[in-house]
Amino acid sequence: MTIFLEIAEKAFWSGVIGTGFAILFNVPRRLLLAIFITSLSAGIVKFTSLSLDVNIIFSSLFAASFVGFISITISGYKHTSPFVVSIPSVIGMIPGYFGYQTLLGIMHLALSKSSPQDINTLLFITRNAINMVFVLGSLSLGVSLPWLLFRDKGLKKIKLNTDEDLL
Repeated sequence: MTIFLEIAEKAFWSGVIGTGFAILFNVPRRLLLAIFITSLSAGIVKFTSLSLDVNIIFSSLFAASFVGFISITISGYKHTSPFVVSIPSVIGMIPGYFGYQTLLGIMHLALSKSSPQDINTLLFITRNAINMVFVLGSLSLGVSLPWLLFRDKGLKKIKLNTDEDLL
């Protein structure tokens, strides 16, 4: 039960963060609830997969892909671009922690005198930088995945209740 509450709390704050960024981006007021629900759902997907010991890169990819597909559905109902819904919903998943740790490691490496720990610091910097780059790549790939999959058909012509549209 505590894992469920922890995931629910993190998902709620993901929804608040997505709504906050939507307000900062001056998104129309009629879309704020949809962005909150999309961000909350993305938080549920990401933190559930993280609790199942999935890597953060794949967890971010799953959540961003979920947002990409859901934003197309929401944009049809709200008559707006899917990116207006998806970008504020995903921006809270940008890996600030890895970027911060990378910069701290670079500063530590630059300000310290030569020592045997420099190799460990360099490996720490490299690991955090690689994680940051791959999480950013998975977020951008996940959000654009529906456009990449259905670009020949056109998103307005897709009706997901028929089998021929998925072939």
